[in-house]
Amino acid sequence: MKVRSRKIDNKEKAEYLDALYTAVESLRSREEVKNFLRDLLTEGERIMVGRRIVIAKRLLNEESYEQIIREMRVGPDTIMRVHRWLEDDIEGYEKAVKKLEKVLESRQEKRDKA
Repeated sequence: MKVRSRKIDNKEKAEYLDALYTAVESLRSREEVKNFLRDLLTEGERIMVGRRIVIAKRLLNEESYEQIIREMRVGPDTIMRVHRWLEDDIEGYEKAVKKLEKVLESRQEKRDKA
């Protein structure tokens, strides 16, 4: 039975979210994170989360909505939603994307040396 987040009281929400955040925090390697997310989310959900991260990266690199829509075949509503999340005060996306870019650069440097 599907439960809507609006119908869960704040104490329960806090408990469930704490369990999720603590579980993610406890993972020590990329492989552990990958296996956890593979067990937790469907392939479609994992892809959609990944797409949102790529959209955030592209928006932070000042790519236009039109370019993102054309190249990623994603709707403007999805881009707007990610854009709104980027504009809030929490900065979760920004920090994750910056760390992602460093990891990707490091991987590319290793490939270039090989």
